[in-house]
Formats: sequence, structure tokens, C-alpha cells
Amino acid sequence: MTKKDLTSLPTTEPLSLLRYRDGLYAVDLLTAAICEFDFFTRNAAEGGTLQQICERFAFAPRLADVMLTLFVANGYLKCDEDGIYHNTAQANEHLVASSPWFLGPYYDSLKERPVVKDFVQVLQTGKPAVWGAYEDEKDDWHEAMHDEAFAQSFTAAMNCRGLYLGKKLAEVLEPYLQDQTRLLDVGGGSGIYSCALVANHPHLQARVLEQDPIDQIAVKQIAACELSDSIEVISGDMFDSSQWPRDCDVHLFSNVMHDWDVPEIRALLKHSHQALTSGDLVVVHEAFLNSAKTGPLPVAEYSCILAHSTQGRCYSTLEMADFLAEAGFERIRSFANAADRGVVLARKK
Repeated sequence: MTKKDLTSLPTTEPLSLLRYRDGLYAVDLLTAAICEFDFFTRNAAEGGTLQQICERFAFAPRLADVMLTLFVANGYLKCDEDGIYHNTAQANEHLVASSPWFLGPYYDSLKERPVVKDFVQVLQTGKPAVWGAYEDEKDDWHEAMHDEAFAQSFTAAMNCRGLYLGKKLAEVLEPYLQDQTRLLDVGGGSGIYSCALVANHPHLQARVLEQDPIDQIAVKQIAACELSDSIEVISGDMFDSSQWPRDCDVHLFSNVMHDWDVPEIRALLKHSHQALTSGDLVVVHEAFLNSAKTGPLPVAEYSCILAHSTQGRCYSTLEMADFLAEAGFERIRSFANAADRGVVLARKK
């Protein structure tokens, strides 16, 4: 990969290929709900709020949120103004055991799939399962990232996606970066997004804050892009505010928040607010649900793999705006970008 690669786009769109991979685990979550919990049959009588459903099925709230959002986005559930999730007519006909058109037996053939079994555990414990490609690992994704071989493989996967998404992010942020000079890429992985932003906006200098061993992967990647003079790697823990530099005027969280639960997101935005000065910019780049959490369906499906293997999920634009406002940011706005991704940005008061 060279600096030139970072300033160009492919001639064809990779959207369908990204969606196949991102939505892979959605069928396993649906299968677990149908075959292991008989969810729709038990929900048919009166429905329930998120809290009531968690209590009824002994579900962890984060996982239940992902599951209910998936079912709403598919049209299997609807959420009324009181926050109660009811079966739709389609669900009552095809997903309730007493219906003559019940499709439960059709899904029974899938219930022995390893990820279905994972979801049964994850739904009830809230603890992430082992990343699917590393079934022999004992640690979850976050712990496995301390292993150099795993970190290399996972970072390479995210890097190839970031080559496309980074250029698209650089385009959409162009009006907002004209007056910014120093970017901090928080949890920036290989540094692919810093590379794309600096290559397309040469007035920027960047720093990538990453832990060992990913920091060394970033150093090599940035060098390969011929951008070592413009991008520095800081080895550190993004959850330790003392390791954040105080001289950056824009903070980027690209595909970071979806790996973490709400307390961790609040902590990261608090650190960001403390490290920035008045008027400085914070950018959150993610796959976002809409404000009502009724879709888009590809994002609701993507949230399933995150819920399975990380401590996070996909958040709505409204949820992220609330987190930012709570941390002390203002002038919050959101807009869509490429490949089911979007941006929520704000400025420090």
C-alpha cells in the first residue's frame, strides 16, 4: 500500500461483499432465539419492554438490545410508544409454535452451529465469545489482541477495509478539517485512517494511540505508506487519560466505539473532552443505527457479530449524540457515509 493508494478509490463498489461478511452472525442469533428460547411464542401473549424481556428470559441487556433491534429491523417485532416490543403478524404466523405455518423446525437444522451455541451463552451472560476464526483461543477478542499473531491477522482484516473507508471518510470530513492541524487517532489500529486523512489533507499531522503489539504494526504500516514524517505512533492505553497528548485539535474514533459497552464509551469521551480545548473537534466514525433503532437492516445485522465477539454493539446516531452531549460536547451533527457507515461529530464547548 502506498500514499497514492490512499488518495484513490476502486472503480467498483465493495458494499455487497462487506455486507455478506458483516451480517454473517445474524442468522445464528435468530436461530438461537427461535430454537433455544422459543422467543416469539413466549412474546406473543403480551410482549414486553427491554427490561421485562431481559427478566423473562434472563438475557443480558446489551445482547437483548442487539437482538430486539435486529428483529425490529427485519419486521418481526414492532416497538410501541411505551417501549413494548410486540410480535408482528409475520412473526405470529411463522415464528410462533402454535401456528400451522411455524418455521421453527426449518431452523432446527442450524441449532448445532457453533455460533448459535455461543449466542445461547452470550445472551445470558453478556460476556463475549471467542472470535470465530480462532476457535482454539481461550480469550475473547480484547484479550486476544495482546497476542502478536492474532493482532497481525485481525489488523490486516481491518486494514483492507480501511483502505476504502478511509478515503471516503477523508472526503466527507473535508469541510471540517480545513482549520485543524493535529489529529489524534484513538485506538487507531494499523493507522489506516490516519494515513488516509493525512494523505488526502497534507496540512494535517497525526498521532495514533495504540497498545502493544498493535503499535508496532502501525509503525510498519505507516512507514509502508511513506507517511512516517507526518504520523507518530504513541504506545499506550486509551483508557488511561494520562497517556493522551494535549496538543491535538481533532480526535478521531474510527470503528472503536462499537467494540465497547456504554461505560467505556463514556470514559473515552470524557478523556477526549479533557484533552481538547474549546472549539476543538471530535469525530466518531462507525456503522450507526438510525435514531429510532429501526434500521438500517445491514447495521442491525452487523451488530450481531460485535455482540458475539466484543463488549460492544452498533449504536444509534441519537445514542452517540447523547454520549457526546453528556461528555460536554456541542454543535453535534451526524451524516451518512459509504458502506453503511456514518459520522457523528461535535465540538468542545
